[in-house]
Amino acid sequence: MTIILMGVSGCGKTIIGQMLSKQLGLPFFDGDRFHPASNVNKMRSGIPLNDHDREPWLQTLSNHISEQEERGGSILACSALKRSYRDILDKKKETKVIFVHLKGSAELISRRMSKRNGHFMPLKLLTTQFEALEEPRGGITISIDQSPQSVVEEIVSKIRVPK
Repeated sequence: MTIILMGVSGCGKTIIGQMLSKQLGLPFFDGDRFHPASNVNKMRSGIPLNDHDREPWLQTLSNHISEQEERGGSILACSALKRSYRDILDKKKETKVIFVHLKGSAELISRRMSKRNGHFMPLKLLTTQFEALEEPRGGITISIDQSPQSVVEEIVSKIRVPK
């Protein structure tokens, strides 16, 4: 099973992924760590990525998902803002990929982003992320307007964990 925690920057994908990893015993990977330096530099400079920028990154993540599926699955934090991006990530429809959309208001996420340090994604790009976001049909949508532990508990309650 692969769980992809998706949503705009600042929605809590990393913290939820780390907590979920401990609870489910699946390895956690932060998709941001797979970006090429050119993408990171572009975002750090306040320039939003376009589909062309994202495609090699998404292909790399897709290959990583396939490798991890062979090892029993994983949890991946990845914005996966558009359906076309999610289609690339879930290219092997026979694998068990569950998309979990961590959904929050622009105001809530903006407050969270303004408090974090050391991340390359500047607050000024949040608007472009919301503009690009195509909310998923299917999968699981969880409100992030609750504690991280409550978010994790809700995710666990909505997925079927293989025994």
